[in-house]
Amino acid sequence: MTFLDMLRQASARNDSLLCVGLDPEPTRLPKMLQERPSALYDFCAAIVDATADLACAFKPQIAYFAAQGAEDQLERLLQHIRTHAPHVPVILDAKRGDIGSTAEQYAREAFERYGADAVTLSPFMGWDSVEPYLRYPGKGAFLLCRTSNPGGDDFQSQRLASVEGQPLLYEHIARLAQGPWNKNGQLGLVVGATYPDEIARVRALAPTLPLLIPGVGAQGGDAAATVRAGLTERGPIIVNSSRAILYASAGEDFAQAARAAALATRDTLNAAR
Repeated sequence: MTFLDMLRQASARNDSLLCVGLDPEPTRLPKMLQERPSALYDFCAAIVDATADLACAFKPQIAYFAAQGAEDQLERLLQHIRTHAPHVPVILDAKRGDIGSTAEQYAREAFERYGADAVTLSPFMGWDSVEPYLRYPGKGAFLLCRTSNPGGDDFQSQRLASVEGQPLLYEHIARLAQGPWNKNGQLGLVVGATYPDEIARVRALAPTLPLLIPGVGAQGGDAAATVRAGLTERGPIIVNSSRAILYASAGEDFAQAARAAALATRDTLNAAR
């Protein structure tokens, strides 16, 4: 089953546009977990179990595990998802961007070591930095396009004088992803919820691509505006929320609180359909 097949089925089964981001920051974990050797895994696995019927995807951020030397816990977490929530696809948030044999190794990491269903990538180094990931049939690759951070303007909103029509950089990326780069229908785009007008513009340029939309919740993105700007019959959206769900409670009820926050976010997204 391809990533897009999994996404469609999970979205329909769970009636959900919500992606739960798994960004475990050690100092924000409940105190009863902080001293455990497997704290990151234990925390995220509990969140997965509490939200598996509410999410259309899970998105673990690799840096939160790698910085703690806890890649083994990330491997266990993806195994846990495959066992306990096999209907929910996993997007590995890695934002890799390199060429040649290095890109091949990063692709192996994402799809063979961790067994992710999709990965986030930076397209800055061009087509040959993306192509190695597309050698894995059915796997997804989300290209950074119009990101939610303020510094995204530094490059993404600059005009390309050398390209016909002088599009903004993010518009050019959207056109490439919808067109010549999407050889096997595996590409999607990352567009921040903090820029609903740009979401609408990307959707116009890439009418069929899945859009991964972070920034709802702690970053202040408007859930209803996000849905109105990005969701169409042909183009799915995956709206990510991380901190607002993960850290809904710092107590022993953290998983139940995360479930309540996820349920509220899912319902808000659905109300805007």
